Amino acid sequence: MGRAAAAAAVLAAAAACAVAGVAVGRRVSSRRKWGRVIDVLKELEEGCDTPVGRLKQVVDAVAVEMHAGLASEGGSKLRMLLTFVDNLPSGREKGTFYALDLGGTYFRVLRVQLGGQRSSILSHDVERQPIPEHLMTGRTKDLFDFIASVFKQFVEREESGSGYPLDRRRDLGFTFSFPVKQTSVSSGILMKWTKGFAIEDMVGKEVVACLQEAFTRNGLDVRVAALVNDTVGTLALGHYHDADTVAAVIIGTGTNACYVERTDAIIKCQGLLTTSGGMVVNMEWGNFWSSHLPRTSYDVDLDADSPNPNDQGFEKMISGMYLGEIVRRVILRMTLESDIFGPVSSKLSIPFILRTPLMAAMHEDDSPDLTEVERILRDILEVRDVPLKVRKLAVNVCDVVTRRAARLAAAGIVGILKKIGRDGSGGIVSGRSRPDTRMRRTVVAIEGGLYTNYGMFREYLNEAVVEILGEEVAQHVILRETEDGSGIGAALLAASNSSRNVDTVQML
Repeated sequence: MGRAAAAAAVLAAAAACAVAGVAVGRRVSSRRKWGRVIDVLKELEEGCDTPVGRLKQVVDAVAVEMHAGLASEGGSKLRMLLTFVDNLPSGREKGTFYALDLGGTYFRVLRVQLGGQRSSILSHDVERQPIPEHLMTGRTKDLFDFIASVFKQFVEREESGSGYPLDRRRDLGFTFSFPVKQTSVSSGILMKWTKGFAIEDMVGKEVVACLQEAFTRNGLDVRVAALVNDTVGTLALGHYHDADTVAAVIIGTGTNACYVERTDAIIKCQGLLTTSGGMVVNMEWGNFWSSHLPRTSYDVDLDADSPNPNDQGFEKMISGMYLGEIVRRVILRMTLESDIFGPVSSKLSIPFILRTPLMAAMHEDDSPDLTEVERILRDILEVRDVPLKVRKLAVNVCDVVTRRAARLAAAGIVGILKKIGRDGSGGIVSGRSRPDTRMRRTVVAIEGGLYTNYGMFREYLNEAVVEILGEEVAQHVILRETEDGSGIGAALLAASNSSRNVDTVQML
């Protein structure tokens, strides 16, 4: 071989080595990038971990905070608001009753016909109306006149079809999903507006009085028999179908819970008497907090960036408003740590662009190639050409966030059961638990899209309840889905309060 040929061979060998070195370098770099992303996932898994021991600590914290909130105003993160609902629907209610449901940019009018037996809803009709934007920031009189006029049109159509006279007295339940200080079962003072409403002359006024005056101006004989929030309506609907229903939970965009408490346990209202010996308490549990809650850096940052920092901490960890946003923040962190999701897209940096229903669709994608995950990453977050293993990683993130949320919600439910002695322990009295081996059949009504429409969330929650209680006790606890507590439930409360001419709640 000549010198030229030898030199060429050496150069070729060197080139081959260089190419191989580059390839090896790329593989090493790729492994390092993948390793950084896996570290982010492991950190998330550890931060969101909810072993049963930790869940039982949350259960105890919920029960203790409930007791503290009943003992004094401001004594707990749980507000434990009195609803003055002391008798839930029994099934004996008979006749036609109405409901108004105002909780956002739409309101609903309902008519419910009851047959006088448990679970005997013979028919119900619903009309949904948008609220003109100018009425959300105008005057009290204009908003309630509009609502009353829509209700009048609703009953006028009923009159023409059924022969019911327009001047016939009608009993109505009013679901008003804004912060209210309840003063009786059918009265309450608006504390502040939320959800885009800003009618200044309404704050501090009695809500039902404003509605009653509007009915009168429209020539209607309507008695508002109950002022409720959607959670209390859900409890009423659950109890109408099953007398063993003792609590209700809403887990949707937001979250809340209520339950039936013994009147003598409501220490902050000494001298409170009810004919039933109990009262529904609105917990406002979205504001629950405990050092036992597994909080991550993503939760801290989300809270700091929110309009209400250091508020609604439990809700920000378990409700549909926030789960998709937590997942977005994790994927953004992974993208900043590595380029496996490609360059950081402008869409990925937009808060709340990944709504929880989209996150749920990614989580529950069972196609071999995760085509729905690919579509959502591409169309919503503008993350394109993602390989299958990275799509699987995104699903893992959804799973970790959802599992934590569902298991914490389960701990909240068991905390309620512990407080009232339905967890097999006998309950909390004066801050201490009392042993009791007797266990009664117990039903918890649950409403909200996160539970009813998101199968993995529901499965994780149900599993956690059994884990915490143990199988022997859990067999006595039934989690039952309900639908439209804010509408039908309010009409049922109007029915259960319509035949009583005297107040069954007294303050001595």
